[in-house]
Amino acid sequence: MRILLFGANGQVGHELRSALAARGEVIATTRTGLLADGAACEVADFDAPEDLPALVERIAPSLVVNAAAYTAVDKAETDRDAAFRANAEAPARIAATCARIGIPLVHYSTDYVFDGTGTRPYREDDPTAPLGVYGESKLAGEQGIRDSGAHHMILRTAWVYASHGKNFLRTMLRLGAERESLGVVADQVGTPTSAGLIAEVTAAILPQAGARSGTWHLTASGETSWHGFAEALFADAHARGLLARVPKVNAIGTADYPTPARRPAYSRLDTTRLRADFAVELPDWRTVCGRVLDEVARSPAE
Repeated sequence: MRILLFGANGQVGHELRSALAARGEVIATTRTGLLADGAACEVADFDAPEDLPALVERIAPSLVVNAAAYTAVDKAETDRDAAFRANAEAPARIAATCARIGIPLVHYSTDYVFDGTGTRPYREDDPTAPLGVYGESKLAGEQGIRDSGAHHMILRTAWVYASHGKNFLRTMLRLGAERESLGVVADQVGTPTSAGLIAEVTAAILPQAGARSGTWHLTASGETSWHGFAEALFADAHARGLLARVPKVNAIGTADYPTPARRPAYSRLDTTRLRADFAVELPDWRTVCGRVLDEVARSPAE
């Protein structure tokens, strides 16, 4: 299998490079044409979506995996055009090319397509109602892929983090080392999901990418708040020697931490369909967090 991977330097893309290697040759792309380690790769600028079809046709892959996205949720509120170019127009153009040459597409979306007013985990067919530009652009990307006629797997995920890059876990570890106490939002609930788990599950279901099209939810199991996530990772990080002490985590409300973009208050995703269709196991979020902290402990400078 020859796999074209968009967004190879992102959190999920970084993990996919190794997870997909067992499935075949991975042709990585980044915006600059350089991987994080300085190695050269293909250039794919999602701010110039018109250039992407030619790249897909030139590489002629067996399958495309799109892990590239505009993910600056707050900045998107004042940068709507850029968000839609990367999250809507680019995936739609890639999908149209995949449809024309007959190859499947795997694409990642987000819990931000929902408004967070639900009282049970969101299912794939629940009504969407994004609260901001980021969610709107990701939803438009989903629809562009569906409208293209390409065989596709849209995998919605949430609260993504990793042992590398800029994310909640890395930020909390830094702040936890600097402060004795800090405030973390306690009235937003979801499921922390590691980029490694997303890549692992993607690799497991990839052989079926050309056999079916649809949307599935992919997160770890269980739920917590950002406050609960912070408390758990501080305790687990301390147990691994990553923190000298366990900081006190004060619960604050969303109103106490205003941001330009509104966040869903409840965005746990129902993963029943994914587990049933592909017979995959999705471990509890706390277990997954421990695995990621083990990675940090092995390479704390990352």
